[in-house]
Amino acid sequence: MENILLLIFDIFNFGLLVFLWWFTVKHYKTLSQTIPVHFDFDGKADRLGSKKYSFLLPVLLTITYFLFAFAVREPGAANFPVEITRDNEYTQYLIMKIFIRWLYTLIALIFLNSQDYMFRYSFDETVKPKVPLSTAFLAVIGSVAIVFILVGQSK
Repeated sequence: MENILLLIFDIFNFGLLVFLWWFTVKHYKTLSQTIPVHFDFDGKADRLGSKKYSFLLPVLLTITYFLFAFAVREPGAANFPVEITRDNEYTQYLIMKIFIRWLYTLIALIFLNSQDYMFRYSFDETVKPKVPLSTAFLAVIGSVAIVFILVGQSK
């Protein structure tokens, strides 16, 4: 059962990566020569750059995908907040494998939201992100807190 869950996560995460690349390539021609590449806390662009910067997020997400893929294939190489013993090894590794995949999903969704916002903002400066960045970061922090609770209970 767990292998099916992990496989679904892997397919979904790879799909998010492919979708970000597709989204970027699809909209690249419609972008102006300069696009917003950085936003302040109020959501206003405070730095502009060449439209080639639109490929930065897909490249970073691709690198992250391969780093996370390595991490879940070598669970013993990761740092754990508890000592790994023969009794808890299976549970701790399973929690880590699920969490790494979940974390990648959140990061991919943040990147997709940011790319969408960057593209829409380049045409209309009054748009707002579909998901506020604070909400996205709270999801990541909340997920980390939940994992620490699960890991602590599975010593």
